[in-house]
Amino acid sequence: MIKNRIKILRNSFKKFNIDGYVVPKNDEFFSEHSNKDRLKIISNFSGSAGYAIILKKKNYLFVDGRYTLQAKLESGDNFRIIDYKKIINCNLFKKLNLGIDPKLFTSSQIKKFFLKMNNVKEIPKNLIDDIHKNHLRNSKPFFSLKDNVTGENYKNKINKVIKFLKRNKLNYIFISAPENVAWLLNIRGHDNPNSPIPNCHLLLDIKRNIYLIGKKNKSYHLIKERKIKSKNILSNQNLNEFLNTFRKNKILIDSKSCSIFFEKIFKKKFQLIKRDDPIYLFKSIKNKIEIKNMINCHILDGIALTKFLYWIKVKNKKRITEYQAQKKLEVFRKMNKNYLFPSFTTIAGSGKNGAIVHYRATKQNTKVIKKNDIFLCDSGGQYKFGTTDVTRTISFNPPQKRIKNIFTKVLKGHIAVATSDLASLKFGKLIDTRARKYLKKINLDYQHGTGHGVGFFLNVHEGPQALSKYNNVKILEGMILSNEPGYYENGKFGIRIENLLYVKKIKKKFLFENLTLAPIDKDLIDFKQLTSNEKNYLFKYHMTVYTKLSKYLSRVEKKWLASFI
Repeated sequence: MIKNRIKILRNSFKKFNIDGYVVPKNDEFFSEHSNKDRLKIISNFSGSAGYAIILKKKNYLFVDGRYTLQAKLESGDNFRIIDYKKIINCNLFKKLNLGIDPKLFTSSQIKKFFLKMNNVKEIPKNLIDDIHKNHLRNSKPFFSLKDNVTGENYKNKINKVIKFLKRNKLNYIFISAPENVAWLLNIRGHDNPNSPIPNCHLLLDIKRNIYLIGKKNKSYHLIKERKIKSKNILSNQNLNEFLNTFRKNKILIDSKSCSIFFEKIFKKKFQLIKRDDPIYLFKSIKNKIEIKNMINCHILDGIALTKFLYWIKVKNKKRITEYQAQKKLEVFRKMNKNYLFPSFTTIAGSGKNGAIVHYRATKQNTKVIKKNDIFLCDSGGQYKFGTTDVTRTISFNPPQKRIKNIFTKVLKGHIAVATSDLASLKFGKLIDTRARKYLKKINLDYQHGTGHGVGFFLNVHEGPQALSKYNNVKILEGMILSNEPGYYENGKFGIRIENLLYVKKIKKKFLFENLTLAPIDKDLIDFKQLTSNEKNYLFKYHMTVYTKLSKYLSRVEKKWLASFI
């Protein structure tokens, strides 16, 4: 099927006078999750990041370290798999005419990637859509969140942005990232799987005039609530004409999410100022109500996850597959009326599949979970008032001494992150080093970052905050991050321990506080390696888990959970 699609794509090269076509993972909204997965259509690769380059005779797939193994399994028959880092200044191909969809690329990508060594040809229609039509499922309208959920009125948020514009002597801001529009207007949508993102863009001027670029039929509630005037809802097609009435002033566009398509439109009418959309930082700092709601949704998620962990480790005696396990976890989450849908596709990897960092089991492609396997489960949920993301690794039989040793090293790194003094460790890269310290003592490491930012009933991955080797963003009060060190041995097993944390001010100190509530498998821990402080941390953590969850559990579940204290 993939070979045939590639053949059809190549047949169009002559028509557009191109030597190849570039297919990114993202859609025109640069969303984390999208119903339009053109990269998978042309390559079969299902990871969350990557680029495919289809030439007349060769095909390349660029992916990062998380997906190398997965890409080889899914796409290795038709594509040469290359490390993502090599996409910068890549000289595998030069002076070619490469076709792109201008709605899917930013100008900074053109300047940074291999595209600068080739002649880029913008093709108005997407060539993958010609091969495989996406039948998008919903036309549900956007909806507003109440102030007791968001903790801040949308008018106050607009005032923040206006102050930023005035301070920087700007007249307009084009908010190209839909998740930033969602935050600003306190709205959500049904346009994508896993994230309640409303597919739209927004233009805001210094006089507080709001222009929404999206579908009018989805904006019904916003018009009714008088958030936006009906005449100020524009389509891509009529935006150009509409802007003719505007004065040529300074406009901020975000270089990470503003496509070439929109950049060219605004360039005709305004003086472009390229810098980060300030909403990314505003959004990353959660207010007290958002934190309170996140705490409450993690109690709900903790109940479901603890019930699942008891079921799969103790109660269940049947042979089950990875796919059946992830469906069972979904059943437990659905028991709460506030649960909506997964925040990402569950990773349920047994044995060697656990070593594939972003493994996906399907009904057709799944493995029976064996009792001698180490089982890794990474999952999360979208609730009406929060987003969760948690990973637990469990054993069913007594684990090998080496696995126990590695798991304990990962746990020590996890505890080191959770107990970080943020007064001295102000940046993500410094905290990332703490997580890897114990693994490095035995010459081991992992290829992904230690933690990512998490949205409030939005994307499960958000920036600019992160715990990684390269992140220089200051960690501030109210930010939410994951804490997920791990280790992966190809063809054998994977280990990861993930909790979500928020930054809390206690007196004059800034510390991490756990949001996630779920037991950590004690059968995988070599307690002799833990210091008294680490043992005390683990005791206090499991005491908190028990205190907050026990009243929602059955007698046998409660007894089992008590055994972790």
